[in-house]
Parts: sequence; C-alpha cells; structure tokens
Amino acid sequence: MLQFSLWKKLLIWGVCALGILLASPNLFYTKVEESNDAKALIELAGVATPEQTAKADAWPAFMPSSLVNLGLDLRGGAHLLAEVQVGDVYASRMDGYWDEVKNALREERATIGGIRRQYDNPNELRVRIAEASQIAVAVAKVVEMRRPVVSLSGAGSFDINVTSEGADVVVTLSEAEKIATDKRTMDQSLEIIRRRVDEAGTREPTIQRQGTDRVLIQVPGIGSAEELKELIGKTAKLTFHVVIGTTGDENARLKSNQILLPDQEDKAVYYILEKTPVITGDHLTDAQPAFDQNNAAAVNFRLNTTGGRIFGEFTANNIGTLFAIVLDDEVVSAPRINSHIPGGSGIITGNFTIESTTKLSIQLRAGALPAKVIYLEERTIGPELGQDSIDAGRIASMIAFAAVLVFMVASYGLFGLFANIALIINVALIFGLLSAIGATLTLPGIAGIVLTIGMAVDANVLVFERIREELKTAKGPARAIELGYERAFSAIIDANITTLIAAVILFIMGSGPVRGFSITLGLGIITSVFTAIWVTRLLISIWLGRTRPKTIEV
Repeated sequence: MLQFSLWKKLLIWGVCALGILLASPNLFYTKVEESNDAKALIELAGVATPEQTAKADAWPAFMPSSLVNLGLDLRGGAHLLAEVQVGDVYASRMDGYWDEVKNALREERATIGGIRRQYDNPNELRVRIAEASQIAVAVAKVVEMRRPVVSLSGAGSFDINVTSEGADVVVTLSEAEKIATDKRTMDQSLEIIRRRVDEAGTREPTIQRQGTDRVLIQVPGIGSAEELKELIGKTAKLTFHVVIGTTGDENARLKSNQILLPDQEDKAVYYILEKTPVITGDHLTDAQPAFDQNNAAAVNFRLNTTGGRIFGEFTANNIGTLFAIVLDDEVVSAPRINSHIPGGSGIITGNFTIESTTKLSIQLRAGALPAKVIYLEERTIGPELGQDSIDAGRIASMIAFAAVLVFMVASYGLFGLFANIALIINVALIFGLLSAIGATLTLPGIAGIVLTIGMAVDANVLVFERIREELKTAKGPARAIELGYERAFSAIIDANITTLIAAVILFIMGSGPVRGFSITLGLGIITSVFTAIWVTRLLISIWLGRTRPKTIEV
C-alpha cells in the first residue's frame, strides 16, 4: 500500500499542481478581475482604449483567469424581495381571446346577428349578441374553442369556462388554467429578470422563486437597491396604437374601445388611443441605444417577420395618421406616418439620456415582464461592510489554520508536518475547484472552509493513531504504516460519506447561504479525502524510501 507506480505519482502531483494553478488567480484578485472586465468590454465594443488594453494585458493570457465569485455579504450589492402580481395577467389573457371569439361568432352572424364586446369586468370576456334567443348557438360556437390544460394538476380540464347571461356570452379562465397561468407568469418573470440582470454584466446574481408569487433577487457588486430596481422594476411593455386625439382632461369620456394615456414628457397632455394595439413588444427581436437625426439619445428597434409585415401594411394604409409609441402606459412619442415603412425597423425618440436608452434597450431585449412587480423588501449592502466580512472571515480562517498546523506538529512531529503540507494543498484544491466551477463564496461558505480545515486532518489523525497501535505490536515501521492506512481506510470513507450525504441534502433542500455552505463543505470533503489518503501517504512513502529508518515515533 506504500508502493506507488510512476503514473500514480505523476497523477497525484499533477492534480495538486492543477489545483494550485487554478487557485492562483485569487491571490491577485483585483488585478485579474480588472483584466477580465476589460477583456469583456473590448469584446463587446469591438474596439479598445489604451487604458482597457493595459488592464487586459495586466494578467498573462496563458494563466487561468477564473475567480471565486464573492457573494452579496462579501462584495456588497443589492437585495430585493419582489411580489409578482400574477392576477394582472388574467385581463390580458381575456384580450387575447377576443379576436378568436369574434372570428368564431362571425361565422354564425346569420343566426345570432351582430356582436359587440362589453367592457364591464377586465377579468372576463363578455360579448353581447343581437339575437338573444340564439344565445345557445353562440355559446356552443365559443365552447368549440376550448383547449385542454396542459399540466399535471389540470388533467381533464379546459382553459376557459363559457356561460351565458341574457344576451351575453361570458368567457372566463378556468381554475386549472389560472393555476397554469400563474406558473407560466412566475417562470417568465424569473427568466426576464435573469436576462435583464445578466445583460447588465453583474456577477453571479441570485434569482430564486420564493413561495407562490415572490422572487428573491440578490446582485453582488451593484451600487444600490434603487439602481437594481431601475433595471428590473419596470415591465417595459411596448405597444403601438392609433391616435384618435389629444386632450388636457384626464377624466375625458371615452368609448369602450378607447384608452387615455399621458404624454411621457408633458403630463398635462393626454392621448386618446385605440385600446387594441396594432403591434406589441412581443414582435420585437432587437433594441439598441442610438441617436436620432438631431443627435439626441434614442432607441432603435427591429421587429420579427410577422411584426414587420403588420407594421408595413399598417403604415402603407394609414399615411397621415398619428401613431403612438407607448411604453409602460405612457406615450413616449406620437409621430405622423408620412410614408410606407417597410422592413420592420424604427426608432423611439423622447426625453432620453444615453444611460436611460441603454437600460431601456436591455429591458426591451429581455422582453416585457408579464405582470407588475411590487417590492416588499429592499436592502443595500455597502462594499465596506462586505470588506469587513472578508477581513473577519480571513482572520477566522488564518487562526483556525494556524491552530491546526501547530496542533498537528505538536502531536505527531514529522508525520504532523506531512499532514500540514497536505492540508495546505487541500485548501488550494478547494479554491481551485470553486474557481473552476464559478461558484460564489459567501460568509457561510467561509464557515464551510473553516470547518473543512478542521475535518481535513481528521483522516490523518485516524491513520496516525492506528500506526501508533501497530507499532506497539513490534512490527517494523514500513509494515506498521501500511497496516495503519489499510485498517483506517474504511473508517475514513464511512465518516466522510455520511458528511457528504448531509452536504448534498443541504444543497438540494436549502437555498442561498445554506447552499453556499454545502458547496464548500462538499468540495472540502472530497479534497480532504484525496489529500489524506493519497498525498500524505505519498509524502510518507517518499520519506520512508529515502531514509529507511529502523524505528519511527508518531
């Protein structure tokens, strides 16, 4: 068990060297981070300033550049707990059914007469027919539109309920469809928030669903909670409407198919618009900050094939008409259609700054949030507090590390020194693995590393104590060491496997800080077993082969 073939020695030292190499960028954290940021900016812009080039070249290209990401409690940043108003989606779902219901009922116009939508309740679609006596025919026609709900909880259910009240056909979402809609709304909100945060270039954000309608958002490195809210707080819902007129009366009387929205710049001006938009942000494929013909900040947008065709046909048929561009229920501009606009591209102008066009472009590219978001909790953690946490964690780790090193040498002499060398390699392997997988280090993660430092020598203690027992039976040094490793092996594996199982359960069932602790603990268990069983044993084997002592003292 003390004999190592050449390939085994090379493999063990190779793993150790690779771990140390991967961990090395963390010793020069600021320099490597600035180099990575500069390279990302150069790649994004396509050109480089002299300052960016200098920062990019500050860290050698042949060296690994992955770092252990610092969590919110170490780096500072913003924390938000948001509640998604999932019920807001029901009204838009009803609007989405209107065209389909209208086309279906038109096929029965000879029987039911004319149809007209009633706008009494936004969460239902109510359609009045001219021939009240034929309401059963209208209901039966709309019932044909029902589709099965595709979900485990909604098996056997349909997406809509169709009833009648007098001359009205009433369409509402079924309970099964509401549950499925709520789930889709939350999934879409999580994805859009994640896209917006990722496009802003932040590192390792935590975006998790909590409960049925809440989202936890933690973004390290961002300036404040307000800055984060500006980035993700708006729905960025883009629509294009026909302008019917303008007014200064916010209580102006409207027809059922009209809406009243304020001008984004002049809140005293209100636009009367057709309620149904010509096209929506769903047709948007790209948005980029730009400048208009007056060199003012603006946003260029491009539509998909369907949106481009609708946009082109509408502008061709409505030359001279005012066309309102609406963002989050405010009219940002209302240009006149002077000519046919083919190609499906355009520009949004308004009272923008360069910074606001960049944020708006990110929001539009990521898509509109499906529902309004209300912030229940917000916190800003300053970088000074994060630095205090880093300093405290570093001091705790150094004290624990030093105490373990001293204890091992005092208790086991030269063998304790071998264990200490393996422990140093163990810590390097942990940071190397954390860097390689892009893990985020938090305060609980530091606690996991400190705990691992203590646990890492546990396997060596078991082996050394077993060697002591074997030496008492008057066996030679080599045989005693061999039996010590052989008979302690099962105890080491059993103890570490049970702890690893606990770490895996913490990772699966926990979230946030608990996961950070479980990751460092799990990785530490793997590396400590490797260093205790193979690295320490290889060091002892090399020493034993060179010195060939007659007696040893552990």
